Amino acid sequence: MTPESEDHRAAGLLAAQNSALALFREIERGLLRPGITERELSREIHELAAAMFGVKAHWHKRVIRSGANTLMPYNESPPNLTIQEDDILFVDLGPVFEAWEADFGRTYVLGNDPAKLRLRDDLELIFNKAKAHFKAHPDITGAELYNVAIGLAEEAGWRFGGSIAGHLVGEFPHERALGAKVSSHIAPGNREPIGGLDSKGRKRHWILEIHLVDHACQIGGFYEQLLTVG
Repeated sequence: MTPESEDHRAAGLLAAQNSALALFREIERGLLRPGITERELSREIHELAAAMFGVKAHWHKRVIRSGANTLMPYNESPPNLTIQEDDILFVDLGPVFEAWEADFGRTYVLGNDPAKLRLRDDLELIFNKAKAHFKAHPDITGAELYNVAIGLAEEAGWRFGGSIAGHLVGEFPHERALGAKVSSHIAPGNREPIGGLDSKGRKRHWILEIHLVDHACQIGGFYEQLLTVG
């Protein structure tokens, strides 16, 4: 694998993420509001992504969670809530841009509740600390980085809400480790170095995701983007 082709793959993933960031900015511009259900917001986002960015495929389901639903991990199917005044919600999307996968998640607070605002702000801080730890320890395994994310969450006074802290990403559809799905995730049981190569001898690229929860306050938040690029 030549450096040029590796650079091409990294550039494709970064370009897809930049497109996702632009999409989220449009979402923030006027779609996030009280009185709309999670499913209604999901449909509006789908229409916006298609109309403004030409998105024809999402490689995973669109996840919109508000209120108590923000406690729920990705695989759950909670009831369809209506977004409230002074609510907290997160948006997790997997749009495909020119055959490259993006995976992007952000949390929003409608109002001035201090606990919700602290949670929103801590997400990015913890993401950056976990990413910095990975860069300082490039041979870290998926299980080890998952434990780092748990520790950072607890140090900040939260619980880590996800059964994973990230996964592989790449050309659509991205490769999964045959016969060993755990090797595709930053999760307990993944004893392989994240910096290892795929079956084609290429560098594997990863998404890092941080899900923080506070069960006492019935709130959670989510933040994700590229770990190995940018």
